[in-house]
Amino acid sequence: MDPLKTQAQQETRLHFLDYWRIIRIRKTVILAVFLLVVITATLVTFILPESFASTARIMVNRDATDIPSLTDSGQALARAYDPYFIQTEFEVIQSELVLSNVITVLDLNNEWGRKLNNGQPFKSLESMKMIRSMLGLRPVRNTTIIDITVYGQDPNEAAKLANTIAETYKQYRLDDGQKLALGGIKALEQKFADQNAELNKEAQKLDDLRLLHRISDMEAASGTPSQLVETEIYRSFERLRIDTETTYEGQKSLWDQLRVLSPDELKDVLPKIEPDTTLSELINNLNLTDQQEKALRTDLGESHPEYKKIVDQQQLLKKKITDQINGGMKAIETRVQTAKAKLDTLVNNLEAAKSNDLRRAQESRPYFDQKRRVEDLKQFKTILERKLQYEDIEVRLPKTGQVKILERAQPGLKPVRPNKTLNIILGVIIGLVVGVGLAFFIEYLDTSVKTIDDVERALQAPVLGVIPQNVGYLIEEGAESPHAEAYRVLRTNLMFARKDDKLNTAAVVSAGAGEGKSTTVMNLATVFAQSGMRVLVVDSDLRRPTLHKLLGLTNNLGLTNYLLKQNTLEEVIQITSIATLHFMASGKLPSSSLGILSSTQMKDLISELKMRYDFVFFDSPPIMGVSDASILASEVDLTIQVIQYRRYPQPMNIRAKQLIEKVGGNLVGIVLNNINMSQDESYYYYSGYYHDYYAKSEEAMEPAPTGADKGSSEKPKSEIKQKY
Repeated sequence: MDPLKTQAQQETRLHFLDYWRIIRIRKTVILAVFLLVVITATLVTFILPESFASTARIMVNRDATDIPSLTDSGQALARAYDPYFIQTEFEVIQSELVLSNVITVLDLNNEWGRKLNNGQPFKSLESMKMIRSMLGLRPVRNTTIIDITVYGQDPNEAAKLANTIAETYKQYRLDDGQKLALGGIKALEQKFADQNAELNKEAQKLDDLRLLHRISDMEAASGTPSQLVETEIYRSFERLRIDTETTYEGQKSLWDQLRVLSPDELKDVLPKIEPDTTLSELINNLNLTDQQEKALRTDLGESHPEYKKIVDQQQLLKKKITDQINGGMKAIETRVQTAKAKLDTLVNNLEAAKSNDLRRAQESRPYFDQKRRVEDLKQFKTILERKLQYEDIEVRLPKTGQVKILERAQPGLKPVRPNKTLNIILGVIIGLVVGVGLAFFIEYLDTSVKTIDDVERALQAPVLGVIPQNVGYLIEEGAESPHAEAYRVLRTNLMFARKDDKLNTAAVVSAGAGEGKSTTVMNLATVFAQSGMRVLVVDSDLRRPTLHKLLGLTNNLGLTNYLLKQNTLEEVIQITSIATLHFMASGKLPSSSLGILSSTQMKDLISELKMRYDFVFFDSPPIMGVSDASILASEVDLTIQVIQYRRYPQPMNIRAKQLIEKVGGNLVGIVLNNINMSQDESYYYYSGYYHDYYAKSEEAMEPAPTGADKGSSEKPKSEIKQKY
């Protein structure tokens, strides 16, 4: 399994140490912003003029009299806490209604004009604007108390202004309440006069209607027209009608039953229904005569005079009974007719009375409607009169409780603005917050390579080595240099990254200038040579060659001379201070030979060098600048891309990798260069530990220098700046 194979990237999450790393890296920005904010806050604090504060405390209530009025609800409402009322009074205190009076009382236009406007009076709007800028209002929580605070450079003026505002506001509330009350009373008086005039007019109409409809005093007092049939009388009439109707119905029913009977049936029935002594006596006599008639007929015979006499007497009685029955029937009929007539008369009289009552009520309705209107007007007039009397009493009652001045403002003893301690503390806090925030914002905008994860995630390529900051040239520092271990790690990883041992030519490229290609080439070749391998370094940066200066060799002969067939290979290869490390300079580049690296001679040279040396390293120009680096990447076996820590954006490095792959180069891995180990602990385990190890070893092994050779032991280091 390839140990350098890129593993699947996990989701990156910031740890606490990542935040600390950003703070350490950006500490210069944080410190600069912090100092700038703190110094600015301090300077502004000491430059600003000092201001004194004077506070007058007042208690405000809704409009109410000092003594309870006729109703207690208004007093309770006036004393209730209402935040909206307090906020409204804040605006009233700062309004033109109050501040214009303050300006007039203190003559601020002229006074401030003399002080601040070269003797020219201020306009009222300007003075009000200044007062508002000096004024501060604050409520006491859950109370109706307001603190009126005025800030000014003159403590006496601030106190005077605060007291004047409180007194002017108090007087404004008194005058405004009085004005509103008087205006209300005047409106009530006008309404009362109008109501009285309307009442007189409607009362006159009422009198005219009374005369027109002849309304009696009793009717006028009762409020309704008098009825011809009163309720009780109507009820009596109704009961009488019912009784009469019942009697009539009974008589009529009896008559209807009797008149269909025969005289003989009536003779038997009528005495039972209508007791009649005469009829009863006649019936009894007839019964006796009938008995006698039967006896004589039997004893004497029908021709006997006595019998005939009895028969005549019998006929006479029958005639009398018939006449008596007819008379009784006539009497019953008469009674029926009388009851019918009485009932009809009673019903007609009652209906006539009811019709008269309805007609009377209809005729007198306008009068009583007008009477109700007049009564309503009288009632409303009474209400207005009482309201007018109540308001007149209210306006005469004192109302000093609307605004009470609890504490008068006193001149301040010491300035309250600016609060130097608070401002400096806020400056420190804001400076830290802004500095840290700016540092993280810059870090967010910085798309350069910061971690190994950034490289492997963006480029999908393994990291072969991590090179610390301030690395020198190992050919000068020697094999025991603390920096050598980082390149030995790079050498080991490079050896393992090769798929074939025959792959021994490598080009070191980078996306932009100044990323440390030349240093990486030189030091990597040095550690290979120190391990006993035959190594050749070819300076193929034909436009800006610098490796010959580092090695102290000439650049008169080199790569271009060989490719142009001006010199042999042995003539252009130079020996360095390390026996196994050889060097081929770039040589002089004729202007007509810019594409010489893509020639057949270059390919033949690479093949020849592969056979002569164990490893051949080619230094190259930036791959994003010229085509030489791309040509080299396509011709050599291996390509190593150098990326400097926090220098160029990631898209630029990605583009460089794409160029290598596009020309068919074999990108074996990435070298992260110029890592600041002191600021970024996350790289410590790559190459930091051996610094401590070598430092301790050198301290233990190196003898203490004597006074004579102290100066000579300090070997001057040649500082060669990176060429890109």
